[in-house]
Amino acid sequence: MLDASSGRSRRFFHTLYSRARPTPRTALNGVLPDNRPMHLINADLHCHSHVSDGTLSPEALAERAHAQGVELWSLTDHDEVGGQQRACDAALALGMDYLTGTEISVSFIGETVHIVGLGFDPEADALRAGLATTRSGRRDRARQMAASLAQAGIAGAFEGALRYVANPDLISRTHFARFLVDSGVCPDTHAVFRRYLTPGNPGHVPHRWAGLGQAVRWITQAGGIAVIAHPARYRFTPTEEYALITEFIAHGGLGMEVVTGSHSTAEQSRYTDTALEFDLLASRGSDFHSPAESRTELGALPDLPGRLKPVWGALQHRIQRVPRRPLTALATAA
Repeated sequence: MLDASSGRSRRFFHTLYSRARPTPRTALNGVLPDNRPMHLINADLHCHSHVSDGTLSPEALAERAHAQGVELWSLTDHDEVGGQQRACDAALALGMDYLTGTEISVSFIGETVHIVGLGFDPEADALRAGLATTRSGRRDRARQMAASLAQAGIAGAFEGALRYVANPDLISRTHFARFLVDSGVCPDTHAVFRRYLTPGNPGHVPHRWAGLGQAVRWITQAGGIAVIAHPARYRFTPTEEYALITEFIAHGGLGMEVVTGSHSTAEQSRYTDTALEFDLLASRGSDFHSPAESRTELGALPDLPGRLKPVWGALQHRIQRVPRRPLTALATAA
């Protein structure tokens, strides 16, 4: 649920999205008001607050993104839109444009895949109901994870992980990892995921998430664009990856994260070619979670390659913008 002033929030988003109009595809590779090519904007369209598995508030994330020079920002908490109004308000107050966002967990041929949604109406009934259903299985899964860790000699993991959770419905592997680090079991969260919580290791419990088609439809029917997040992270064969991309497109998916915190230079080049091959819009996002844990800072990413169509080019009608004074007014004031 959008926070606090829910009546105002719902009116705000209803007004914003009921007035939105599609952006022509001819605008996808346009220029910004300062005449830079559109792909050069410092857009960070993937990060997480403590509403899901990050450690900072939406407001603190906005401040950090602004300090890093981000111009267009999106908060993409896992399976949740509860921080959207706070993030939008904070971004606009700081002078950053804002796009609504979320990251939905999907099951595809035995692998968990993440689909980022951008520019949707966060009050859309089907989207909110779908995200609530996706969240509902997390607590039972967490108890099973704790039981598995107890068998490996690590007691109290469920209660320990809950200490790091702002929203108990969104307890995740990341919260268990923080407990294991602070308990002295592992030196950092990267070591945790090498020894625990992953397939074949203590604490791993597979979960059946939403279907790929369901997640894409929740996003697109709410007026947004669906994006495959960090594609290099999935352990797919080339045939399986082809199946993911083609099924994603068949369901109405339009985008792929090409520049992201976990992609190497070679992987960025590979998925630049993939986006071009499948005529997918390209996205850019750090996947920032925490100052102490994330390897990539907000906004500290390579530029989107100029050959690609930026996803934000297709979402110009969905961006909540900072009011800007016309040049004539600036000249008069001077």
